[in-house]
Amino acid sequence: MEESRQGEALPAEGTKERILREALKLFSTDGYEGVSMRRIARAVGIKESSLYKHFAGKQEIFDTLLAEMNRRYRSLEASMGMKGEAVPDAGLYGGIGTDQLAERSVELFLYYLHDDYAAKFRRMLTIEQYRSNEAGEAFRRVFLDAPLRYQAELFSLLSASGGFAAEDAEAAALHFYAPLFLLLCQYDNQPEREAEALEQVRRHVRQFYRLYAGRGQGL
Repeated sequence: MEESRQGEALPAEGTKERILREALKLFSTDGYEGVSMRRIARAVGIKESSLYKHFAGKQEIFDTLLAEMNRRYRSLEASMGMKGEAVPDAGLYGGIGTDQLAERSVELFLYYLHDDYAAKFRRMLTIEQYRSNEAGEAFRRVFLDAPLRYQAELFSLLSASGGFAAEDAEAAALHFYAPLFLLLCQYDNQPEREAEALEQVRRHVRQFYRLYAGRGQGL
């Protein structure tokens, strides 16, 4: 059992998860550099010395948050029947229609818009990317490089199969992903405009479909 700063006992089980949750909450509002280990301990309700029993420092907390974000996204992909790799996913998207593609895109958009962990993680990296080289690298890797690389590989495979008209798969990836990321930034933290946001997502995806796979076949 750990002793809280108020003298109350906290069960050892779950304390690590609580530390991560409170740290992410603080990082998402004040940035990684703006939050001390002492402040995290205070938010959790434990002594700073107890915090170091679970994590060696903020760097380990950050690394754990990043690993957890990756785990959660892979779990989401699995629930949608995706493998997260272009080769197996090409078969999935090869037979998909415009309405299915639009709704799948809406599902992913809503995840990043509403999932508390994903939203806070993105805000943390957005805030910190210009103050921390590591945060900037993580931001580019998670939200820019990785999705663009995956989609470029996917579109290249689909183009080779004849169901997708893209001479430049990397440009097609930009055409698809950039508006979705822009819309996420535009409508973030505006719940009253959610219906508008989702309609914009559907319109974008349907137009993309018409431009690149507009012959009534799958992407």
